[in-house]
Amino acid sequence: MMSKILIVDDDKEIRNLIAVYLENEGMETEKAEDAMEALKMLEKSAFDLIILDIMMPKMDGIQACMKIREERSMPIIMLSAKSEDMDKIQGLAAGADDYLSKPFNPLELIARVKSQLRRYKKYNSEPVVDKSILEIGDLTVNTNTRQIWLQKREVRLTPKEFDILELLARNKGIVLSVAKIYEAVWKEDFFKSDNTVMVHITKIRDKIEEEPKRPIYIKTIWGVGYKI
Repeated sequence: MMSKILIVDDDKEIRNLIAVYLENEGMETEKAEDAMEALKMLEKSAFDLIILDIMMPKMDGIQACMKIREERSMPIIMLSAKSEDMDKIQGLAAGADDYLSKPFNPLELIARVKSQLRRYKKYNSEPVVDKSILEIGDLTVNTNTRQIWLQKREVRLTPKEFDILELLARNKGIVLSVAKIYEAVWKEDFFKSDNTVMVHITKIRDKIEEEPKRPIYIKTIWGVGYKI
């Protein structure tokens, strides 16, 4: 997949020069003339790496880097006309991954971009876990489509039955009291004599348990509540 790079510099010639070299390497680029514009672009698009100048009007690169790091982890390479060690330390402390002083060799910048992209993609290549899919043994719960499958066979639950099963599945291993289940699902105060939850649990077990009287999914913890 083509890497997408955001170039942030108030010097148009530098922005265009960097873009030419990156695009010649098969990368996609977008450009921002200041940090404020860059932050707006980050809200709308995803980028694999940011090249960020330090000396810019409105908001400098150090402030922008700290703002970006509040929510995002992609590599940031900082550029600066300053070459003192303290400026480099300040940039790296703000969250930058690399630092290059101006004037720079474009080929060195490209090499650093490739190095950062390799490292970032290596440590972020784990498959994304779909949090809408909950799996408990042979039972699969899709919270987006509100569907249940047992050994690849779809099981039909009523809306309240589904809500109870989802609540227990999301709190796997945790014992939930009858009162807590009732108030979470029905959004009402629980009355001690109410056996609504018990009735619904029984119906769910009839649908998903091979032996409802000896359940393997929804366990009763006597005197406390239920858990998966």
